[in-house]
Amino acid sequence: MSEIISIDVRDNSERQRIGRILGGRREEYAWFVNTYSQQVLDFTSRMIPDTEDAREETQDAFVKAFRSLASFEFHSSFCTWVCRIAYNESLNRLRRQQRHFVDIADIPAEEVDEELSTGREERIALMEEAIDDLPPDERLLLHLYYYEDRHLREIAYIMDAETNALATRLHRIRKKLLQMIKQKENE
Repeated sequence: MSEIISIDVRDNSERQRIGRILGGRREEYAWFVNTYSQQVLDFTSRMIPDTEDAREETQDAFVKAFRSLASFEFHSSFCTWVCRIAYNESLNRLRRQQRHFVDIADIPAEEVDEELSTGREERIALMEEAIDDLPPDERLLLHLYYYEDRHLREIAYIMDAETNALATRLHRIRKKLLQMIKQKENE
């Protein structure tokens, strides 16, 4: 991945804390777990709806991050890095569960934008249902982009994808949502 995420002020203290952990003060890792565990759990829960499974994946992500701490290169915040690990671990779990995917029709972008932007309550309810029916990684992408208002480059880092590929994927997901909504309207 060639893009580097900007790092905020707290990262200097994270860098120092990681240096101390790598220097033998392993107990300092508890700070990262205490500081970021709820954010990572919230993130993981978007992909894995079962609470216990999401907690397990979150815990596994922190363990894996601890074991790989020496390879952390500070291209992002520690929290973003752990979210990336949690994302990959969650995807692996979901692949083992063999989720199915829906094909999309060739719908013009203008029609997608017009149809999805209607404010009718029935349409909004159908859209929420359709989003719930999406595979977890697509739900997560929508959530990070539209609800958390994250930049595509940060999402790309977390999901280990190219920014342009995610932009295309967002467009395809919107088309898929429209198809799913129309199908629900016809039921």
